Amino acid sequence: MQIPTFPESNHPIVKALSHYSDQDLLTLLQRHPDRGQYFVAFFCRYCPMVYTLIQHSARSPVQADYLFATTWRHVFYELGGLDLRSISASSGVVMTLQNWLINVTAICINQANLPPVEAIHYNLQEASPPLWCYVERALEQLTPDLRIIVLMAQTFGWSETRISAYLHAEGEVISPIEVRSRLQEGYRLLQSALPADIQEIYLERNPLHPQVDTEVPA
Repeated sequence: MQIPTFPESNHPIVKALSHYSDQDLLTLLQRHPDRGQYFVAFFCRYCPMVYTLIQHSARSPVQADYLFATTWRHVFYELGGLDLRSISASSGVVMTLQNWLINVTAICINQANLPPVEAIHYNLQEASPPLWCYVERALEQLTPDLRIIVLMAQTFGWSETRISAYLHAEGEVISPIEVRSRLQEGYRLLQSALPADIQEIYLERNPLHPQVDTEVPA
C-alpha cells in the first residue's frame, strides 16, 4: 500500500509552523484549542510514520485508511490533556511526543476491531483525518435532529426525499423541502462551529454544502 499524500502539508498556514518543535506545537495546541492549525501541522509531520506502522495491520486499503483515521482521532482527543513530563516522571524514561505517538499507534493497532469493508463509509481522499476530527467535534454541537439529517446526507449520501421517508417511518413527519431547509441550517451551523483556520485550510475552495436531491439506491 502506498503512503497517501495530504495537500494541507503545502498550505501556507501549515508550512509556517514547520520550524516549531513537537513540544512547541503541543503547547500551542493546548493553549489555543480554538485553533486547528497546530494539530494539522503535527498530523502532517507524522502521518507518513503512522501510516507506515498501520498499513500492514489491515487486510485491505479501505480498512487501513479507516484505522489510520481512527488512530488520529484518538490522538486528537488525547493531545489536549497530554502531559509528557508527568508520563516521563512516572515511567522513569524521557517520553518524547514522537515516542508517545508510536505507543498510541501500537495500542490502536492491537486493539483494533475493524469493521468489514462494506460497512466502512469513511473515505480518506474526501476527508483528511484532521478535518474529520474537527467536523466530528462540530457535529456534537448540533441538536440531535439536525445532526441525524446531516449524517444521513453526508455519510450515506441520502437525498432529501429518502431522508424524509426515513424520518416519516420513525414517526417524524417532515417534507423533502423541509429536509432541505434543515440541511442548509445544519451545514451553516456546522461550518460556523469549525475553527476559522480549519475552514481556511480545508474548506476555502470546497465549503460544506447539502447533497443534490438525487435518490441513492439502498
